[in-house]
Amino acid sequence: MQEGKVVIVSAPSGAGKTTIVKHLMECGFPLGFSVSACSRARRPGEVDGRDYYFLSPVEFREKIRNNEFLEWEEVYEGMFYGTLKSEIDRIWASGRHVIFDVDVKGGVNLKKYFGATALSVFISPPSYESLRERLKNRGTEDSASLEKRLARAKMEMEYHDKFDRVIVNDKLEKALKEAEEAVTTFLETGKP
Repeated sequence: MQEGKVVIVSAPSGAGKTTIVKHLMECGFPLGFSVSACSRARRPGEVDGRDYYFLSPVEFREKIRNNEFLEWEEVYEGMFYGTLKSEIDRIWASGRHVIFDVDVKGGVNLKKYFGATALSVFISPPSYESLRERLKNRGTEDSASLEKRLARAKMEMEYHDKFDRVIVNDKLEKALKEAEEAVTTFLETGKP
């Protein structure tokens, strides 16, 4: 693999990582978005190859056996998420740095893999209660699924100290500015 830099953005579900990553992509940084693979069903409006590579659990397991992932995880029973090695090659071949929008454990694993060539950013909700409200208001989960996500989010919030930077997403404009500053510094100096 060609060497390039990587920016890893992780957070519990509903903390705002996707909003922040989309903003960073629009800021003119030389970043290419790493599309993750998953085995969950598509949500309305999602497009295969843009939002995720949607694979069946059987296809996902086959790619695991073929060592096609940099990292992967069975987030919920039978529901896999992972980063394909081919995605990183594709982005670096285009002369850009990689930006990831990944779950917390994936972020920790990617940081271990890339080491000093990576900036890892943890997006934190202001509180567990505010996260509960955000997920509830999203309207994408039934009550059982919501409770599963919230239990996982509580565990994920404990991982914040494993990241280079923590940005509390209390006021979106402030969080976006902090993310821009962190990425600018990292791309210019190579220091998280």
